[in-house]
Amino acid sequence: MKYWTRKRIKAVCPNAQYYMIFSERSDGKTYDGLYHGFIDYYENGNQFAYVRRWVEDLKGKRAKELFTTLEHNGEGVNVIEKVTKGKWNKVVFKFNSWWLAKFDKELNTDIIDEKPMCYAFVLSQMEHDKSVTYPMIKTIIFDEFLTRQGYLADEFVIFMNLLSTIIRLRNDVEIWMYGNTISTSCPYFIEMGIKNIKKMKQGTIDVYTYGESNMKVAVEFGGVTRKEKKSNIYFAFDNPKLAMIRGDGKVWEIGLYPHLPIKYKYDDVFFTYFIIFEGDILQCELIDVDDGVFTYVHRKTTPIRNDDDIVFKTEYSIKPNEFRKLNHPQTKVESNLYDFFLKDRVFYQDNEVGEIVRSYFEWCDRSGLEELG
Repeated sequence: MKYWTRKRIKAVCPNAQYYMIFSERSDGKTYDGLYHGFIDYYENGNQFAYVRRWVEDLKGKRAKELFTTLEHNGEGVNVIEKVTKGKWNKVVFKFNSWWLAKFDKELNTDIIDEKPMCYAFVLSQMEHDKSVTYPMIKTIIFDEFLTRQGYLADEFVIFMNLLSTIIRLRNDVEIWMYGNTISTSCPYFIEMGIKNIKKMKQGTIDVYTYGESNMKVAVEFGGVTRKEKKSNIYFAFDNPKLAMIRGDGKVWEIGLYPHLPIKYKYDDVFFTYFIIFEGDILQCELIDVDDGVFTYVHRKTTPIRNDDDIVFKTEYSIKPNEFRKLNHPQTKVESNLYDFFLKDRVFYQDNEVGEIVRSYFEWCDRSGLEELG
């Protein structure tokens, strides 16, 4: 069994400020980050930060067991005990941070290190951390930065504020962002100018630079780590959504969306509008056939020709036919178009088109909260 390691991406770009890795589930990304953070702390005294989005991600058992794989790795080895030559053999979680420790049988209690090895941070509670300084943190791990459950309003800026709180005036901190391949639509890709996501192949690494600055972002699309997992025997059911767990389906985890149920003629289309989102143009056709009226959404590979067509896009516009948030209608026209979605009368060219629409609606909801804030 082969797990992901940082060896390749550090060889390609040893001095990046940001390292962004996305790959299949359970391939060792988090372990690699925690292992190197532990080594750097034990050998050099440098602390590190572990960042998640929600409080629930770092509550109770989840926080206490974060370092379990270092206490008992896949080969049954206690890595902490081995590296420290018995000085420490476990990690305990207290005061919102993780500490090296060792259980003392005579005292029947844990002997704990003098300072924390790693601090926990939650993006949804960032306002509580702004006044604290962390001069010894040299590595920041943002785990599961990709999500299908929705991002915080203005999350990228919140994350940048967290980095500013930790880094202050230094330039010796590395940021590692780990994600599973669950969605190609992500505010971090947009805000950080990561434009090649949909074209990247597994096993490739891209390095982004930014004008005359020295900033670099190294992005790796982790390759296939194993031909078949032994645990796949438990997930051999026909449900196509299990392919992501088995690792034998499409690389990106996408939802299943209703496809066109019948054939239609050009004359059956009585209205057309467009959605432009993250470089994709979707043509939405209102179709009237004997069985009823529905919307069909498919890709448009050529520019929009008619300047008067209704268009939904993320940019602001003063044109009366251009809108931003379809699922927050403010006019009768918008309400009528959105009504098809509310009544499940929308069909898609394929699942990827459905994902684009889902991500667009997520953006609409997120954008509304940002503007209220």
